[in-house]
Amino acid sequence: MAERSFAREVEQLRVPAGTTFRGEGILAVTKALLEAGVGYVTGYQGSPISHLMDVLSDAQPLLEEMGVYFEPAASEAGAAAALSASVHYPVRGAVTWKSTVGTNVASDALANLASGGVTGGALVIVGEDYGEGSSIMQERTHGFAMKSQMWLLDPRPNLPSIVKAVHDGFELSEASNTPVFLQLRIRSCHLHGSFVTAENRRPAYSLKEALEHPRRDLERIVLPPASFLHEQEKVRRRWPAAVRFIQERGLNEVFDGDLEHLGVIVPGGLYNNTLRALRRLGLADLWGNSRVPLYVLNAVYPLVDDEVLRFCRGKRAVCLVEEGQPDYLEQNLNTILRRNEVQVALHGKDLLPLGGDYTVAVVEQGLRGFLERHHPAAFAAEVPLGLPRRMNGAVAANSEPAPVTAPVADWSLLPQRPPGLCVGCPERPIFSSFKLVEGELGEHHVSADIGCHLFSIMPPFSIGATTMGYGLGASSASAFNAGKLLGAGKRAVAFMGDGGFWHNGLASGIGNAVFNQHDNVFVIVDNNYSAATGGQDIPSSRVENPHRSTMHAIEQAVRGVGVTWVRTVDRTYDVARMREVLREALRTDYAGPKVIIAQSECMLNRQRRERPRKAAAIREGRRELRERFGVDAAVCSGDHACMRVSGCPSLTLAPSGDALKPDPVARVDEQCVACGHCGEAADAAVLCPSFYKAHKVHNPGAWEAAWRRAQTALIGWLQRRARARRSRLAVYPSTFPSQVAR
Repeated sequence: MAERSFAREVEQLRVPAGTTFRGEGILAVTKALLEAGVGYVTGYQGSPISHLMDVLSDAQPLLEEMGVYFEPAASEAGAAAALSASVHYPVRGAVTWKSTVGTNVASDALANLASGGVTGGALVIVGEDYGEGSSIMQERTHGFAMKSQMWLLDPRPNLPSIVKAVHDGFELSEASNTPVFLQLRIRSCHLHGSFVTAENRRPAYSLKEALEHPRRDLERIVLPPASFLHEQEKVRRRWPAAVRFIQERGLNEVFDGDLEHLGVIVPGGLYNNTLRALRRLGLADLWGNSRVPLYVLNAVYPLVDDEVLRFCRGKRAVCLVEEGQPDYLEQNLNTILRRNEVQVALHGKDLLPLGGDYTVAVVEQGLRGFLERHHPAAFAAEVPLGLPRRMNGAVAANSEPAPVTAPVADWSLLPQRPPGLCVGCPERPIFSSFKLVEGELGEHHVSADIGCHLFSIMPPFSIGATTMGYGLGASSASAFNAGKLLGAGKRAVAFMGDGGFWHNGLASGIGNAVFNQHDNVFVIVDNNYSAATGGQDIPSSRVENPHRSTMHAIEQAVRGVGVTWVRTVDRTYDVARMREVLREALRTDYAGPKVIIAQSECMLNRQRRERPRKAAAIREGRRELRERFGVDAAVCSGDHACMRVSGCPSLTLAPSGDALKPDPVARVDEQCVACGHCGEAADAAVLCPSFYKAHKVHNPGAWEAAWRRAQTALIGWLQRRARARRSRLAVYPSTFPSQVAR
């Protein structure tokens, strides 16, 4: 079950040539793959590229019709290794993942692939997750492309350019026998637009033909002495072939302008922001016409020396807009210009920030500094027209217009809210339970892992000291196994999700812990899906999938690699049970890896399934029961300990309604999904009895409706009786001194 279905959109992939295709960037990439005659596609989901895997999954019937093989890989390394099908055979293959973390995982396979080279086109589509909206460490694909000499495309963010880049990528790969990176930034993945389609093509050479006519070329295998020759082949044959292809096919673009003494060099992915910045400076228009000449690098690596020199000669100054650090492009451009004695002033990181997201505002500031230095006329003061203005009935001919000031946003007025788990998330009670156990046994070192559960490092839980990679939570605690040798009184704890477990954690984490006889505690959060990447199915998913094999229990897998101490909690919302199992794992005399499997379905995916079903049932007049939790304001003490233990976003504050209780009380808002965690946590922590559960019945039966009317009548009678009693007390206060005192 993915984050959303593309079943309706993928029907567009069948449209004939010459049709105007409208849709999201990810859909355009899929259409381009079919037009290019791809033979196989695989990959691993991750923002901002998850939707490409979801689209391919929904388009599987069409892919099978076209003779295209698709599978979701167990990891990025597995996906990259699949490109070996293009080493000896002229079959085109594409893989996709989130960069740079996915590229790091795939690095061993990619390095070997780039060393031996390919025969068929090999395209690596990476979602470049760089900038303030990213969830990973700030690195770029550019460095890996240079290290392994894989060519890097970074197309302009519009659908025709992206589609063209897919076609160019395959052809560039085949022309230079080198795998090619196609970098899609966040803005490119989710933008909408249109392009004119070409015909879908079946693979020119299929995997069936490869299986029936096997071939091997010893020179393509990474073993001595061939491996020593691969480096020479890269620089003497493949690199010149790539440069020649980029130049002859015009992959890079030059846009002329009338300010010929200046120039801006920009990677394709930053073209839109750069053009927008120039427009705000009054040097470009809405239709993409710039007064400053632009050299757009849709092929970022390798650079074409002749193109660079042709653009820069005769110019006084050039500004390079290169996001991120190190400044690979700036160093390369300086080398090209100085070796050829072109004395143009090259600006880049001296005017733009060393790191960070190059938003329109950031690029505008850098270009303003560039223009103020080399074309100050762009900011010459405008000549006033001298229009008259009336003052006290008289005309003041030379009066200046009143300045207009834009309102300044005061961001300090917004409440600070750290990122956290969804409402009803089954992982929240795990960390509530752990905090309760730490209250008894003291703090422990906790190795965290990538996934939704990483939010445990934020308040109110503040659990987790490190995160080293997807599925590496268990491995991150390896060094602390020394505690048993040094006589430490505590054990280390490691968390990982079910997605990370199948991705990397089974072998490198749990298998390694068994082999090295770790005494640590490992908590595997099993929420049925690869939830953090959009809810895709994994081997342990407890749903039927017509194309994949699911329902493989994690407990069987960990026992299969030698774990004997295993506890499975099949309902994480049971805080008391969860706390008991955690306490047992931390205090047991058993010496060896201790694995706790905490199971409950991802609430976000559950609600995606349940809400439409319930809404349909209500519309059709069928009985439907909905649960809600609430807080009795009269009972709540205003201590707010429930929030400190739970942290659920649906818990908020509200006035107590009692003059004797000035502090606000807890309140459950409309987001509540009745998971029950707040009440369970309150009970387990012995906090307060103010939580209650309410049932709302839609389309009740005749008996329920009658019972409801009777309840309403009884409550109404009791309310009227209470009001009457309060009225008597107000009229005759001296008659009832004891009641008044109370």
